[in-house]
Amino acid sequence: MLRKSLYPLHLLSTCPPEGPLGEEGRACAPRRTSEEMSLIIVTGGAGFIGSNLVQQLNQHGERDILLVDNFAPAANLSGPKFLNLHGAQFADYMDKREFRAALKAGEFESAKIRAILHQGACSNTLEDDGRYMMDNNFSYSKELLHFATDRRIPFVYASTAAVYGASTEFTEVSSNERPLNVYGYSKLVFDDYVRRLAPQFRSNVVGLRYFNVYGPREQHKGRMASVIHHFTRQLKDTGTIRMFVGSGGYADGEQRRDFVFVKDLARINQFFGCLLPESPRHPVHAVVNAGTGEARTFKDVAKALMAVHGEGKIEYIPFPGDLMNRYQHFTQADPGGLRTAGYTTPFTTLEEGIRQTFAEEPAK
Repeated sequence: MLRKSLYPLHLLSTCPPEGPLGEEGRACAPRRTSEEMSLIIVTGGAGFIGSNLVQQLNQHGERDILLVDNFAPAANLSGPKFLNLHGAQFADYMDKREFRAALKAGEFESAKIRAILHQGACSNTLEDDGRYMMDNNFSYSKELLHFATDRRIPFVYASTAAVYGASTEFTEVSSNERPLNVYGYSKLVFDDYVRRLAPQFRSNVVGLRYFNVYGPREQHKGRMASVIHHFTRQLKDTGTIRMFVGSGGYADGEQRRDFVFVKDLARINQFFGCLLPESPRHPVHAVVNAGTGEARTFKDVAKALMAVHGEGKIEYIPFPGDLMNRYQHFTQADPGGLRTAGYTTPFTTLEEGIRQTFAEEPAK
């Protein structure tokens, strides 16, 4: 039986009011009465993207959220994740291990679940323990996928642009998919698993290949935080932003990334999770890029940050040895698949995203 603390929940679904869509499947669940429990499950809910997603769900009036995460200390983290949840409202919390065990034991069989937004993963690109990575990013994701699709629950999950590795083409086809690390490989294996089974699905299943994400609530990520976070810390502490010398055929500071604002990703998750009035009204099965389609240089980032924090210097430093053969010198999403899947909202510009980030979370 599901844990007692989940029973007092109540809400009205924000899915479109038409309800189920014929015999071919459904995009959204029918509108529920206030007497019924109806959960949104967010895995990785205390992490960078997950915590922003929970906060944005709250802004849309959603409180009946089961937040799943792992608060165990980790060497790659520079601070506790729970700080990301300041002010967040959710119905219950489960440790990831407890949650996986409960799924396997059938404890969610009687639960009414509106959507599963799966952000939980090991995202440390320098992690070399392949067994650990595959369990976290592949096996765990498979368990959730089958639970969701067997019950026709919308399932949206985090993939990554790391599947493209050193490729200079970023369309979602196998010839472009050449990961440089086991993190990217573990995500690609799951993407391929989803694509292979997609014809069987009768509810939304969407994988989002996140490009270079930045925004508030990433202070815990240590070395894996965005350059926006690292450059800000350097600028505030020393007055100098340090970036890599030229690499991969690019001049000093001219390496280019597709920087995507975390709140845009939260909205895309809500869209494909059938949690917005404009969400799809027919099932969507896709693995798509979640990026702006515009690569910007590290110098562009520095300029945007100095416009917010004040002027400073730029210093070029040697390229780290442990990033050799693991580093993407250029990323730029092809957003065509995302648009074809139905999401057409414009992305936030780099300059505006940086402004919003530090308006919400001022740098100290």
